[in-house]
Amino acid sequence: MIQVRNVSKWYGSFQVLNDCSCSIAKGEVVVVCGPSGSGKSTLLKTFNALEPFGQGDVVVDGVSLSAPSTKLAQLRARVGMVFQHFELFPHLSVMGNLTLAQTKVLGRDVETARARGLQVLERVGLSEQKDKFPAQLSGGQQQRVAIARALCMDPIVMLFDEPTSALDPEMVGEVLEVMVKLASEGMTMVCVTHEMGFARRVSNRVIFMDQGRIVEDCPTEAFFGETAKRAPRAQEFLSKILQH
Repeated sequence: MIQVRNVSKWYGSFQVLNDCSCSIAKGEVVVVCGPSGSGKSTLLKTFNALEPFGQGDVVVDGVSLSAPSTKLAQLRARVGMVFQHFELFPHLSVMGNLTLAQTKVLGRDVETARARGLQVLERVGLSEQKDKFPAQLSGGQQQRVAIARALCMDPIVMLFDEPTSALDPEMVGEVLEVMVKLASEGMTMVCVTHEMGFARRVSNRVIFMDQGRIVEDCPTEAFFGETAKRAPRAQEFLSKILQH
């Protein structure tokens, strides 16, 4: 579904991604983790060209993001993205947030877009909130609306950029539960997260990054269960988080 080939990126003279390569198969759930500033979110955002890269290539469902002929807006419509801070339109109701891109980007009529929105809201347990505005919802509810908005576009893959890090601890579970459900339904997912319990429970694979490099890319069981075989930086990271 996604192939990342020797991707490097610079901010001025600072190299934020260094020769990163990995692949995400259809139906896989991959967690990207590592210390703050390691390049996790930047790598994720190259998957739909929200972050342009300096070298290498990213291929999504056979489409090269670096090819001049690629229509990035069309591609992004097929790659769902859920951000840390929800990024909902505050002046639109929940249903307005869910139907806008469907009508503007996919060309659906309003009735069809609303029907799809209601269907997805039920999936994330928020049918009764359809007429409310984001400010009337809890953080967990807002994030579930953001997930629903992405799902309304019928994406081929879902990207999550630290979807629970802006939430109160009590609200984390309700968002993770929606993500667990999506994973069980076979959705291809890549998630940057510090929620290691979620990573162990749901992911097929873990990518560990440090200083802009992919240091580990291995099955989840091996990452958490065979720590002695991991790279020294990954061992150090795991020793700190697995104590708690």
